[in-house]
Amino acid sequence: MRIRPAGAHALLLDCSDADADADADADADAATFDANVDDTADTEHGDAGRAAATVVADRVEAWRAELWRRREQGDLDAVEIVPAASTVLLDGLSDPAHTAALLNDWAPTPISTGTASTGTTNTGTTNTGTISTGAVEVPVIYDGVDLATVAGHWKVDVTAVVRRLTATEFRVAFCGFAPGFAYLIGLAAGLGVPRLSTPRPRVPAGSVGLAGPYAGIYPTASPGGWLLVGRTDLPLFDVHADPPARLAPGTRVRLVAA
Repeated sequence: MRIRPAGAHALLLDCSDADADADADADADAATFDANVDDTADTEHGDAGRAAATVVADRVEAWRAELWRRREQGDLDAVEIVPAASTVLLDGLSDPAHTAALLNDWAPTPISTGTASTGTTNTGTTNTGTISTGAVEVPVIYDGVDLATVAGHWKVDVTAVVRRLTATEFRVAFCGFAPGFAYLIGLAAGLGVPRLSTPRPRVPAGSVGLAGPYAGIYPTASPGGWLLVGRTDLPLFDVHADPPARLAPGTRVRLVAA
């Protein structure tokens, strides 16, 4: 893990620096994983590409959980703790240099893919931002326009695609793209799919899609290039709720058949 300054009051933890971690996987060193979310990582590099993404995502989740815990017990004064594909941003620090020294002495508990560091209820997070127990079950109608395309990539029939997705326990790696949009990891090696070559101008709210090693659910209608496999009526973002986003980083998620 490499600590980088990010302005006067922020630090960026780079979890993709395998040389800084004694538990780095050889596959993670061999494959490229872009911090800006390379949707082709899985399809271009095969199992090694996904192994790299998985190792990095687990490091990010381990640090996110450790930093949330440290903040709650008063050891960290960060205003914002923001995980991404390969980094964690600490913003609003009163003394970044002091925090950097603390980080060098902290060691997060390792996380295994498919698990959350702390648990979730069906609401995803508590109003303190901590993760609660159990997986969020998202009811999905599997009638997406790209189901057959995904089946072709996976070399199975549509029924098998649905069976694999419903059998998978996902974890929210990070949020981005749009308010409430969670990037879900947990797909088995080799199941990454490419984006559409031309994004759709409008994807309906609640659409469930796949891209690269991720699954995701569009919380609102927006343009998008993910392969659509289904849809849900479950609201995922509400500005009047506390917290507004139902799926927070670390939350376990199941895409159950409605």
